[in-house]
Amino acid sequence: MPSAPTIWQRDGQIRLMDGATGHIHYPWDEVPGEGEAIEVAPGVLWLRLPLPMKLDHVNVYALDEGDSWTVIDTGFYSTRTVQIWESLMAGPLQGRPVRRVLVTHHHPDHMGMAGWFQKHHGAELITTRTAWLFARMLTLDVQNRPTEETMTYWRRCGMDAAILSARADERPFNFADVVYPMPLGFTRIRQGDAIRIGGRDWEVHMGNGHSPEHATLWSRDDNLVLAGDQILPSISSNIGAYATEPEADPVADWLEACERLSVLARPDQLVLGGHKLPFTGLPLRMRQLIDNHHGALGRLEKHLVTPMSAGECFAPLFKRRIGEAEYGLALVEAMAHCLHLWHEGRAERSLREDGAWVFQAV
Repeated sequence: MPSAPTIWQRDGQIRLMDGATGHIHYPWDEVPGEGEAIEVAPGVLWLRLPLPMKLDHVNVYALDEGDSWTVIDTGFYSTRTVQIWESLMAGPLQGRPVRRVLVTHHHPDHMGMAGWFQKHHGAELITTRTAWLFARMLTLDVQNRPTEETMTYWRRCGMDAAILSARADERPFNFADVVYPMPLGFTRIRQGDAIRIGGRDWEVHMGNGHSPEHATLWSRDDNLVLAGDQILPSISSNIGAYATEPEADPVADWLEACERLSVLARPDQLVLGGHKLPFTGLPLRMRQLIDNHHGALGRLEKHLVTPMSAGECFAPLFKRRIGEAEYGLALVEAMAHCLHLWHEGRAERSLREDGAWVFQAV
């Protein structure tokens, strides 16, 4: 990893002394401990919350409003997360209230505590309409067993028979398990909006692909970008197709969003993402995010010289062994890439006797 650049500030601008444009830099190699915060810019605190999975953390941010705070994203709802937030509010947040919570997208590691802040602290929830509708719908949709539609979709993906059989008798992951009940009411943000947070004016630009109508915020007053999971360093955001929209093309949505957001990217911007480390070098990272998926699609197309289900396409897409913990996310991402080739006319599909869609390059 290249050494971290020297950072200095003038007129609120965060700048790199070396002026590098072709490298990704990580100004901090240490992460905030539990209940602690790191100030990454004046009045902007980086906090980290635990997740019970392989990706074992989510980054959240608190922006100083003077007499209160605005929090960006919230972590899973759990007894432990409540305790951590209470410790954070008494400690790094100096006992001042959280009056606003802005959630970048509906996924539970970001939306999970939003309702708790609304109910117990009277916070205003700010998010996109799609994020709010998805989150509220999913918290109300509790299942003890997978639905018939979900089982059919897993068959269409070519899920391993043993895994399919086991999952048929298991309680599936429910959004409500880790997301606090969401009260009615939110404040909507949309593409092109401007919003003032933490003494800065931010432009709202929507991402897609990883999550529909994913908000990213770009500061007009300095070089900060609040990126959620739309722009991450060193790892790829999961891009999956699901039973809710079984013929969606989230890969096309992702590529379109990356190309559009690339126009906004500058090498000196400090990107504050939902996972891993803050970084600079955004133009290069945007090109990587685009090129990585084009490369994966090219490998997949070559792999589909003979008909294959999505579940038989892990090798060209991920180039590593997929374990049990990653299997579900890998399956829906493989399906998304197969569907993209099909939507583009680069592959045909047919229904196999076992109920799986099999794709073959044209």
